[in-house]
Amino acid sequence: MTTSSGRDDAAQHPTSLSPSRASDFMQCPLLYRFRVIDKLPEKPSEAATRGTLVHAVLERLFDDPATERTAGRARAMVPGQWERLLESKPQLVELFAEDPEGERLSRWLTEAEELVERWFTLEDPTRLEPAERELFVETELESGLRLRGIIDRVDVAPSGDVRIVDYKTGKAPRPEYAEGALFQMKFYALVIWRWKGVVPRRLQLVYLGSGDVLTYDPVEADLERVERKLLALWDAIREATGTGDWRPRPTKLCGWCDHRAVCPEFGGTPPAYPLPVALTVRPADPPRDGQGRMDPV
Repeated sequence: MTTSSGRDDAAQHPTSLSPSRASDFMQCPLLYRFRVIDKLPEKPSEAATRGTLVHAVLERLFDDPATERTAGRARAMVPGQWERLLESKPQLVELFAEDPEGERLSRWLTEAEELVERWFTLEDPTRLEPAERELFVETELESGLRLRGIIDRVDVAPSGDVRIVDYKTGKAPRPEYAEGALFQMKFYALVIWRWKGVVPRRLQLVYLGSGDVLTYDPVEADLERVERKLLALWDAIREATGTGDWRPRPTKLCGWCDHRAVCPEFGGTPPAYPLPVALTVRPADPPRDGQGRMDPV
């Protein structure tokens, strides 16, 4: 419900942080506001939807006995999983609304099948028995900050060592950007550590777009640094939430943003802020004489 002041009474303060939303705020605080506070709609993209489709196939493949987890079987699952995805999210039909002959859709499905097939050159699913798939994790830090997310796959070795695996349908980043790519994985490792008291032995990113596997073995000191970073980030989010001061941060990624029409960097006006703002009172300036000098007190 929207009041006469333009404030949406249904809007709520953020209560938790996920890797995606943390990355949003670091990329652009205003983008975080649009997604979390305003909940502005975004058009589905072919790339993101293809990622969802591929993830669904790789998750469900482990429902089959190990001997039946073949590349051909996984590839054949793609059309059926696409139909299931359409049933759960009918709005995805918009992606190919201007494709009456189905040519774009056919190419898109073929690309998804190729990504699924490439996975078999990077891992052998006949030798894997994941402990968890699409695992929702959540924990609350001593500070009260609640962290949550969904891990693609968790493997547990006979020794008890834990490996967190995440599938990426894009290409592996250049080495200088590897730390940014690992942020999500360290976030998950922190959650597991604070939740279960176990530091994962290995973090593994599987890049299906380029056929690369990026691994990292965290230690407690790594996760403590991530925790401090997240606490500082949450402080900044709470301050912006209370003041309503969400600054845009223009980068090359703006070209892919759905919200340029309401972004000040592109001449737009954001919607009325739907949360109450805590006004800060600026201290009165000291008295000055007629020439601008401060009068003695």
